[in-house]
Amino acid sequence: MPRKKANALPQVGKSIKKIRIAKKISYDALANETGFAIDFIKQIEAGKVTPPVGALLSISRALEIDSGQLLKEQEDRLADRVKAYTKRTQNYAYTSLTPGAENKHLKAFRVTVDPKQQHEGVGYQHEGEEFVYVLEGQIEVQVGEHVNKLKAGDSLHFNSNIRHQMRNAGKTPTEMIVVVYSP
Repeated sequence: MPRKKANALPQVGKSIKKIRIAKKISYDALANETGFAIDFIKQIEAGKVTPPVGALLSISRALEIDSGQLLKEQEDRLADRVKAYTKRTQNYAYTSLTPGAENKHLKAFRVTVDPKQQHEGVGYQHEGEEFVYVLEGQIEVQVGEHVNKLKAGDSLHFNSNIRHQMRNAGKTPTEMIVVVYSP
């Protein structure tokens, strides 16, 4: 995949940077509010990393904006290239199941994680709760130090304030429904 030029930043990264600068929020302050490394935040703003949903929720909360604004911008940016508003990072794809829920506390996503892949970069941690229901495949969801092994038909409900990460240890893609509640 060709590397993006600096002047072709993805809209979500541009928006985060614009809002952060307009609100005079330093990288240090944003890092302290989200728990993300400054380098990770800079990569998002530079368009080098497509942030996962949990990261967008944390960043939007720290910037005091509606998370739907960033999610909608990311959907709009990818709409021409990806069918059904599916967003893809390096190792997983997600589709919003609650379009138009920008101002709501509850958001649902259909998530596909490629085989032998995990979310790279940071573990996720955001205010609220999360519910995962596995439609097919298998997934490991690490919540804090505890690893939950789920297969089709299994579900998990946890406090998303605790650092968490997903990993597909199987040989086939895993599909699941992920519901995120943010107060």
